[in-house]
Amino acid sequence: MAISDIPEYAHLTDEDVEALGSELDQIRAEIEADRGERDARYIRNTIAAQRALEVTGRALIFGSRKRSLWWAGATTLGVAKIIENMELGHNVMHGQWDWMNDPEVHSTSWEWDNTGPSAHWKHTHNYIHHKYTNILGMDDDVGYGLIRVTRDQRWKPFNLGNLFYNTLLALGFQYGVAAQHLELGRKRRTPEDKAQFQQDLRDVGMKIGRQAGKDYVVYPAMVGAVTRSGTGARKALTANLLANVIRNVWTNAVIFCGHFPDGAEKFTKRDMVNESRGEWYLRQMLGSANFRSGPALGFMSGNLSYQIEHHLFPDLPSNRMAEISVRVQALCAKYDLPYTTGSFPVQYAKSWRTIAKLSLPNKYLVATPDDAPETASERRFKEQPELRLVSTVDPKTGRREGLKTAIGGLKARRKERRAKTSA
Repeated sequence: MAISDIPEYAHLTDEDVEALGSELDQIRAEIEADRGERDARYIRNTIAAQRALEVTGRALIFGSRKRSLWWAGATTLGVAKIIENMELGHNVMHGQWDWMNDPEVHSTSWEWDNTGPSAHWKHTHNYIHHKYTNILGMDDDVGYGLIRVTRDQRWKPFNLGNLFYNTLLALGFQYGVAAQHLELGRKRRTPEDKAQFQQDLRDVGMKIGRQAGKDYVVYPAMVGAVTRSGTGARKALTANLLANVIRNVWTNAVIFCGHFPDGAEKFTKRDMVNESRGEWYLRQMLGSANFRSGPALGFMSGNLSYQIEHHLFPDLPSNRMAEISVRVQALCAKYDLPYTTGSFPVQYAKSWRTIAKLSLPNKYLVATPDDAPETASERRFKEQPELRLVSTVDPKTGRREGLKTAIGGLKARRKERRAKTSA
């Protein structure tokens, strides 16, 4: 099932893990020391571009007598909302730009264009998710309490709707973000807990009201008043609705690509006990996945195409993730660790494949719970005694052979068995 001993699974000694942690600390220190004007210019230019896109989108919607203008306006506004949520809101609220001491782009003052209050999101995401990444029973992002994404989650008949639930979640993702902090399924027994829940519920209700009022009441009413047309108001409302759906579906896709493709591992609470800094780094590397991107796709994903690097350094500027990834890949090669990545369509398709598979009980699934594409543990190697759980050095090449080599060996053996079976 889930990994219960991270160093053992990674085929690394305690000394290896400590050395890896030190090298990652060095990367952090060098980036922090190098932050400066080009980074500040990047975030200010991003804010200016996002606001220009939003104004353009709303202007196109405002004068959309033609269907083509309506589509152009809704799409442009959707892109503006994506940038605001991904490259601005998500990253600003992580504190990536706090070093500038600019109240406009500070984690304590940014309120994003989303139904989830910023204060709630910072707790569930910055603290819970990034501290307890992929630890079962600790990280609510493992399926969001709705979708079965690992065999460690006991199957229930409810899970038959996995694909349907994820479709709804994608279409209304901002509402899923708003609901996550509320932990609606948790029982609250003390008066203090009940009072806090009521306050959180009021906060979410007020934020949803403000967002809905802005997008579906105020702006459509303004368009209708100026154009003196009920049709104009209706077009403005539906364009805002489409823009929000575009943002929701895109955000959902990017996040799922970073957390649920093959190779994004899950962990047990045992991994938290006396976890060192190096072990925390290692958990982030094993529990996250990237997708390949150029500058445009990287920007539109909030640079979460570099999810591994973001999980290692969540508060370093997003525009530095591409250069950091080069150094992280070099460390993965040095320690023979997998660097999980692929094309955007492939990673997203793998996420949906996992969601579809795990809608079924384990008895209908082929791979073992310890050696499945979506769920693995250190036990996957113990059925093969010849596969060591520590790295070795190839005497001919001088190359370290560890986890990546061991996984490759398992895949080769499975391929051989299939070939013999079919022969």
